Amino acid sequence: MNEIIGYIFIIIGIAFDFFGCIGLVRMPDVYNRLQASTKAVTLGTCSILFGSLLFKGFSAAGIKAILCILFIILTSPVAAHALARAAHKSGVKLWQGSVCDKYQEDEK
Repeated sequence: MNEIIGYIFIIIGIAFDFFGCIGLVRMPDVYNRLQASTKAVTLGTCSILFGSLLFKGFSAAGIKAILCILFIILTSPVAAHALARAAHKSGVKLWQGSVCDKYQEDEK
């Protein structure tokens, strides 16, 4: 039963990673690309790792999967925020359809 649930999580994770990659290609500017890739790929990769944890159990590979999940959850949003802030400070323009610029409002 755990193997079937593990396979389901792995398939869901692959789907989220795929949609994150599509979002990376299709979005108009760097800020939208960061948002699409960070959310989808973080959830997808954590889902794949959780599925492998269910598949392998609490062995050495399972403990490594848990540690990788924690590492990805802690570092991915911070890295995306740092990249977005650095892009804004270096002058990368937003897409013309963007509604607001919170970084610009904070500088005033």
